[in-house]
Order: sequence, then structure tokens, then C-alpha cells
Amino acid sequence: MTSSYDALETRTPADREAALMAALPTQVAHAQARTAAFGQVLAGVEAARIDSRAALAQLPVTRKHELLERQQAARAAGGNVFGGFSALAFGAAMPRVFASPGTLYEPEGTRRDYWRMARAIHAAGFRPGELIHNSFSYHFVPAGSMMESGAHALGCTVFPGGTGQTEQQVQAMAELQPAGYIGTPSFLKILVEKATELGLPLPSLRKALVSGEAFPPSLRDWLKERGVDGYQCYATADLGLIAYETPAREGLVLDEGVIVEIVRPGTGDPVPEGEVGELVVTTLNPDYPLIRFGTGDLSAVLPGPCPTGRTNTRIKGWMGRADQTTKVRGMFVHPGQVAEVARRFPQVRKARLVVSGEMANDQMVLRVETTEMAEGLAGAIAEAIREVTKLRGEVELVNPGSLPNDGKVIEDARSYQ
Repeated sequence: MTSSYDALETRTPADREAALMAALPTQVAHAQARTAAFGQVLAGVEAARIDSRAALAQLPVTRKHELLERQQAARAAGGNVFGGFSALAFGAAMPRVFASPGTLYEPEGTRRDYWRMARAIHAAGFRPGELIHNSFSYHFVPAGSMMESGAHALGCTVFPGGTGQTEQQVQAMAELQPAGYIGTPSFLKILVEKATELGLPLPSLRKALVSGEAFPPSLRDWLKERGVDGYQCYATADLGLIAYETPAREGLVLDEGVIVEIVRPGTGDPVPEGEVGELVVTTLNPDYPLIRFGTGDLSAVLPGPCPTGRTNTRIKGWMGRADQTTKVRGMFVHPGQVAEVARRFPQVRKARLVVSGEMANDQMVLRVETTEMAEGLAGAIAEAIREVTKLRGEVELVNPGSLPNDGKVIEDARSYQ
């Protein structure tokens, strides 16, 4: 269970970083040349100079809502359905197109293990020659195909169960005897309960890779009591695999095919290691070369390597959403505006806007971590708040370390009763 999928997982961190940074300029140049969207987003960028994390951090973050807006605008004009982000065109090089809520369209290329899921499936204990029951959806969204292509790359056979038809799926499990399950954790629980109700034992079902929703320890333990070891992974339809759980169960290990940054919500500025922020991912996939793609998800880096011997960075997993845009007195306040206020004052280490009161009687207080408690600083920050947000707000200066490490830039503490 602790063996690695390939040598990439156990290379030294220095070798990994060197390889990623060597590949980065080529990927940036490829995105500029082969996709109209990044040709515009990265106009004027000298790709050869983007060979470090510091240089990467200077590039703009493209967030999901911007990708959606570009897709919608292009489609409305009769243009590229992918908004100019795909390096592939319809035809043999793109066997499938998928849709995510929004509607966002994602291409699937032909390369082996296109979504890079085999690594996560292997870490969950699956091995070549096994049958996997895949209960992720096979229509519209890519989840079913993501897992199936990864399982095939690993050398496994797949039963495409999809969603629904609970009794039929349990019957198939009882007869085919799969080694394990892939799908959402909640549906696995439903299947196990249905098998008990029908009196159909599932003795072969001993492992599972779950994703798509929260996998709390309580459910993990419930499954374990019934003989199923469940592991989780973090992936998106845009990026494929981002991180996966190992038998150590200490955070999620980053995939080998992505460069991950954690930035302060509303900005592209990397946060110190251990601080919660938004996951920003650069993928090395040449078919869909997303550069600094903001996932909108919060997480944080864990210190040290995985006890299984995998040497890549570990993250805590999903910790909430980064988009904390809040309406105050009829006007939207964005995390980026909070960041803009903080950027104007080098004395500010961290800031958190707290909105309190009752609806129609909103109060804003910007809590600021700083070592300089001068009254003049608070007044200057208050003026900046009004200039940037067009709203009045108070300022509270606090000592460094006073604000929670939860990734929140805007806290809505109002009563909605």
C-alpha cells in the first residue's frame, strides 16, 4: 500500500523543483502561441524568463469566472466554444467534450491518462489486473471518464456503473466481485446500505477512491468498520488531478504534473507556508495549458514529507471557498479590494474585513495585523477603505498572529434572522 506509482514520487524535492521550473517556460510559450486566450492574457510576457516561482507569481491569475466569461462571450460571437483556452480543435485529437455547471466546456485529449488519475488510484491501493466499480457520472461532467482513463492506465478493468440504479449496481457488485469502488463517498454509503438491505454480501469490496464531496472521518470510519478502506483525492474538470491521499492519511500529496501556489484570496500574492489561501494551479498539460488558474478553493501547505516516502508537497485538502465577495449597504465588497487597501501600507502584515450588524445596518471593521499601533495609521487606512470601496469603515490594529489562519479576507458576521 505504501509503494510509489513511479520514480517521480520519490525524487528529491530539489530535482522535482528543477524539473518543474525547466518545463514552465516552455508551457508558458506554448500557451501564448497555441491558445488565443493566453495569447492575450500573457501578451508581452517573455516566456523564457518565467523560470522560477517568483517569476510565475508576477503573472495574472485567471479565475474560473473569467474563463466562463470568455467562453460565453466567444460562443455568443460564434467563436471558439472554449473561449480560446484549448490548444485542441474538434476532431480525432479531441475525442470528447464535457460540460460543468455554468456552463463551462472542457476538452479531453487522447494522451494516456489524460487527467493523471492513475497516481491517485494507485495510492488508494488498486493494482493492475483488478476490476473497479466506477460510480462517477459518465454524462456531461468528466468525472467518470477521468477515473476510467486513469484506471486503464494503471492496468485495471472498469465497470461503468455511473449514478443511480442502486439495486442494479449492488447486483452487479455481488456478481462481478470488484476489488473496489470509485465515486462519491455518499453514494458508496448508499450502496453498502442497499447491499445489507438486499442481503447481498460484497466480500470483494475492500478499497475505495472517493472525491467530489467532503469525506469526513466519521464516514471513513463507518466504511472501515464494514471492511472498506476509503481514500480521497482532489481534482477538477479543468485541471485533472491536483492532490491525493496516501495510506499515511496526513494531508494530500500534490500530483507530479502541476505547479501549485497558495495565494491570498482576491490577489495573486503567495502566502507564507502554512497560511490558508486560495489554490492557484499551473498545469503542464499542453492540450489545455492553464497558467495560474485560480481554483477558488482554500487550502494550506503542510510541513515535511509524507511518511510513505513520497517527497512532493502536501496540502491540508479542501478548506472552503476563496470567493468571499459580500454585499455591504447595497454595494459589493471584494477580497481584492481588501488586498488593495492592505497593499498601500507596508506596515500591514495581514488584514480581515469583518462585516457585522443587522441587514440594512451594516458595520465594517478592518482588523489589521501590524507592529505599529500609531493612531495616524488607523486613520490613513480608514481613508483608503473609503476610497477603494466607496464605503465607510473602522480600523482595528491588532498584534501579529491575532487573526485566524482560515483564509478569510472578508468575514460576514451579520445576523440574518
